[in-house]
Amino acid sequence: MSRSSTSPSDRHGTPRTPHTPDPSEPSRAPEAPDSRPEPDGPNAQRDKDARTAVTVFVALGANLVIALAKAIGGVFAGSPALLSEAAHSVADSLNEVFLLASLKRSKRAPDDQHPFGYGKERYFWALLAAVGIFVMGGCFSFFQGAEALSAGSSEDHSGYLVGLAVLGLALLAEGSSLVRALFQVRGHAREAGRGMAAELRRGDDPTLRTVLAEDSTACLGVVFALLGMWLHMVTGEVAYEATASFLIGALLVYVAYRLARESRAQLIGEAIDPVQRRELRRFLEGQPEIDTVTSLLTMRLGNDSTLVAARVDLFPGLDSEEVEEVLVRVKTTMAEIWPHADQIFLDVTDASARDRAKASEDRQALDETVAAVEREDRGA
Repeated sequence: MSRSSTSPSDRHGTPRTPHTPDPSEPSRAPEAPDSRPEPDGPNAQRDKDARTAVTVFVALGANLVIALAKAIGGVFAGSPALLSEAAHSVADSLNEVFLLASLKRSKRAPDDQHPFGYGKERYFWALLAAVGIFVMGGCFSFFQGAEALSAGSSEDHSGYLVGLAVLGLALLAEGSSLVRALFQVRGHAREAGRGMAAELRRGDDPTLRTVLAEDSTACLGVVFALLGMWLHMVTGEVAYEATASFLIGALLVYVAYRLARESRAQLIGEAIDPVQRRELRRFLEGQPEIDTVTSLLTMRLGNDSTLVAARVDLFPGLDSEEVEEVLVRVKTTMAEIWPHADQIFLDVTDASARDRAKASEDRQALDETVAAVEREDRGA
């Protein structure tokens, strides 16, 4: 924590008068801490991780069994759509291994090389999972569709009933795994005080989000394969099954792109939720010793770790010891209200007129962003 003991007087030693707020500026009254939803503490985060691990294990077990059944059925029936689904399940199984690794590795304690911890391991392994979905699932499905079109309609359909039965069982297994993931998302949404749709958009657990995306696309992929195989059997046109393979491939590529884009944003360094950013700013601005918050920067370091860096201008009349006490008290209180904010840095600075104008603009822009998010949540 930076504790700059800047004198409360200006650079020339003349005491500054407290800044009088502009009547046109929005009110900066802080919200009472008791009015905010209780944030996750360490125990709550461990419980979430344990539930996520169970969800990943359930998905892994289902995918291993399904992958074997699809591969055997696809070879027996000579079905490109079923083989595409087998590749899909193999990719999902490998990705679950990645996600389990992320749960363990992200909990390692900070060290000299990684002083902020290993929380971003989750985002890295989620990115690898997205690459796996693209390469092993999407590309192989496109290959199977192209190969089916080049082979024509000379396949023997005698094994297709077995293939359809395998896909039916796969749909039940994938559906069970999806229901498990959805129940966990609903639990997270209830804890965060928002709806399911908002939690799906704004949830911060990449592991759970990846499992949910995999299970959802797996169920939809099985439906595509079922329709393709059935239409192929009825009409004798292999184009239907090839189209199913292409649709499965396109679905997997799209999901891989979305997951990779989200992981990329988190790896680069993503700010926390705008609602929490506004709460942090209002809390700081509501402190009696703080005149202006000239800048507030946040970055998510992991599911239970957040960096908060603020530059503040204090009212005049405080000596260096009092400045020290104020900064320690503010930091301690912030850590109590927001346990995930475990890296807090406060820097005392003399705010210029330009700094104050910029702070007012930032506050207004943040209020507008929060209002837009709340409208989106209400419409979800």
